[in-house]
Amino acid sequence: MKTINVILSGGVGSRLWPLSRKSRPKQYLPIFEGETLFQKTAIRNLSFCEELLVVGNVDNYNLSRKDLEKVGIQYYREIIEACPRNTAAAITFAALASHPEDILFVTPSDQLIQEGEAYEEAVNRGILLAKEGFIVTFGLKPTRPETGYGYIEAAGEDVVSFREKPDQATAQRFLDQGNFYWNSGMFCFQAGVFLDELAKYEPNVYLKSFTAFKQINGNFLREDLSLEIPSISVDYGVMEKTEKIKVVPSHFVWSDMGSFESIYDYLVENGYPKDDLGNLVIGTDKHTEFTGLTNTILIETDDAILVLRKENSQEVKKIYERLEKEKPSLI
Repeated sequence: MKTINVILSGGVGSRLWPLSRKSRPKQYLPIFEGETLFQKTAIRNLSFCEELLVVGNVDNYNLSRKDLEKVGIQYYREIIEACPRNTAAAITFAALASHPEDILFVTPSDQLIQEGEAYEEAVNRGILLAKEGFIVTFGLKPTRPETGYGYIEAAGEDVVSFREKPDQATAQRFLDQGNFYWNSGMFCFQAGVFLDELAKYEPNVYLKSFTAFKQINGNFLREDLSLEIPSISVDYGVMEKTEKIKVVPSHFVWSDMGSFESIYDYLVENGYPKDDLGNLVIGTDKHTEFTGLTNTILIETDDAILVLRKENSQEVKKIYERLEKEKPSLI
């Protein structure tokens, strides 16, 4: 039995357009003290895991390789997906590539986490529960009524329910109740336990993923077989259905860095300049003035400019989806 850090790196970071593009998703942007979120994830989990397994896609695996090379990580395995099939399939591939008793510590590649005692305690508890045969998720104690995250309702380490992203009033109620946690998207379990539960609740995902994995060419999966796999999230496929679920209530500082609001807060905390009304510029050294605006972010790249209120950060995804149809060259 060994513990494997499975890093999922297939996301595109649509809510961080125009910084994040299909050619360089947000996890590969070197704007976090000179490092990328992908690099920080790999380094952060070295002390907990004996092995690293990266599940990425055909568009970004070279970015993963370059990032790992830059931080001196030479020994890792990789599975390269031919097309996006969501997290259930990605994690299934990792489980199929491991021994049944191996512990998989599954982490997204695009989260910012403060290392330290709280993080160590949570991860070690998750690994211990996984060794006992549980499927473990990590819930973060909310610090604000956040509408951009899913929530886990808990009774101690028992999961009562999973909740979708709430509206503002519901998020405030979750915060007030005190037994709701942000769903971190991090998981821990034995590979064999996960595959058994997947086969039980989503047999088609299991069988199609198994077929695709058995025909893998080196590290590369075949597109024709991959397209037959249902595209569903691991939350929907396994976590919300299994009776073996446990949650580790966690208190480490965490952000999915999924919006410009998160980026803004991070930059300001680290001394990035803003004006007296909270306006901030990213991506250009041109002198910029704001008038009549507060908490506004201007983002400039070579081919696009985005201007938004910090509070409207979640709406960037709608712009991305519209550009995907109208001007795909910009994404």
